[in-house]
Amino acid sequence: MVPVLSLAAPIVVAAVLVFIASSIIHMFLPYHKSDWKGLPDEDGVMDALRGFAIAPGDYVIPRAGSSEAMRSEEFKEKVKRGPAAFMTVLPSENPMAMGKPLTLWFVYCLIVGVFAAYIAGRALGPGADYLEVFRFSGCTAFVGYAVAGWQRSIWYHQSWSTTFKNTFDGLVYGLLTAGAFGWLWPS
Repeated sequence: MVPVLSLAAPIVVAAVLVFIASSIIHMFLPYHKSDWKGLPDEDGVMDALRGFAIAPGDYVIPRAGSSEAMRSEEFKEKVKRGPAAFMTVLPSENPMAMGKPLTLWFVYCLIVGVFAAYIAGRALGPGADYLEVFRFSGCTAFVGYAVAGWQRSIWYHQSWSTTFKNTFDGLVYGLLTAGAFGWLWPS
């Protein structure tokens, strides 16, 4: 068994590698450009919504409020008339500022690394074979980076093509994490 604190170096190195890789993927590679579509008459939709002064948060329309209400004819008619949507409203003061999300992403990368360290450290001892370390840490990291995202397609109808692209990204991040752990595993 290897304590998590003994794995601080691979945790940090993996987080840095994943952070750099994700930056390259999202800034320079074109395959995520189709993840989000624009609305027809975007300005008109924005003007219409602006009048409601919707507070930042997550919303669903139509929203029944209870299971009984979901079975009502009125609600079923609303759903049929459409549109139906899941919507996240961002704060209006510079919602595209990247400082906070990038900081949180790096912290998330560290947390995934801690879980990879915990699982691999409990399963393997010092001097473990590179491929064994690679397998345990990489699989754990892949689950942390990719599998949890599948829920967005299952429950919120995110495009499966976007989910598959994010899963590919998660595989890259898992492999980078696995490599860092295999390389820096204590002897």
